[in-house]
Amino acid sequence: MAISLLNVGCSLFGIRSEESPKYEVLQVDGKKEIRSYSKYIVAKTVVKGDYREAQGEAFRLLAGYIFGKNEKKQSLAMTAPVVQEKSKQNQKLAMTAPVVQSPSEEGWVMTFMMPSQYKLADLPSPVDKRVTLEEVASKTLGVIGYSGSRGQSKNEKKAAELKAWLLTNGKYEIVSEPISAGYDPPWTLPFFRRNEMMFELKVKE
Repeated sequence: MAISLLNVGCSLFGIRSEESPKYEVLQVDGKKEIRSYSKYIVAKTVVKGDYREAQGEAFRLLAGYIFGKNEKKQSLAMTAPVVQEKSKQNQKLAMTAPVVQSPSEEGWVMTFMMPSQYKLADLPSPVDKRVTLEEVASKTLGVIGYSGSRGQSKNEKKAAELKAWLLTNGKYEIVSEPISAGYDPPWTLPFFRRNEMMFELKVKE
C-alpha cells in the first residue's frame, strides 16, 4: 500500500485559518467518521516517482499556481476576509487546507482546494500545463483523524484501522485507494498536528 502526505498551515500550535471543504458528519466512532462532502474546486497535478519525491514536486507545482503562476494579471490579498486588489503581479489565491495526495496509475495525484468564492470559470488558468483545475463532485468519505508523525508506516497503519472499521459498517462500500490529508506545516508541534486518512465510499446496493 503506497500512501503519502503533504500539508499546509500557519501555526506552531496548529491554529488554522485556511478554508476547508464543507461537510456533514453522518456517523462518529471516536476519531473515525463518515462524512458527506459538498462539491468544491481543486487545482490538481499528477507526478510520477516515489512518494517522497512526488510530494515535493507536486507541492511545488500547485503552490506555484496559487502564488502567482497563472495567466491573470491581478492580485488577491491573502487576508481574512480575502480582498481582491489590482496589481502588476499575477493573481494570488488564498491558501486552503487540507492538501490531499493519493496514488493513481499515472503517479501521485495531489490537489489543493480552491477558495469557495470562485466558480471554475472565474479561476485564472495555470501557466504550467501540468496543473489543471476541476470540480470535485459531492461525495461520501470514511475518515480517521490522528496527530503526531505523518510517515508512510503511520499512514498505512491508520488506513488499515479505518478500513477494518468501515468493513464492519455494512452500509458502505470502499471505492478508492487510501487518501492522505494534512492541515498543518512541518514546523507545527507533533501533538498539535491534524492529519487524516480517508477512503471514498458509496452506499451498497
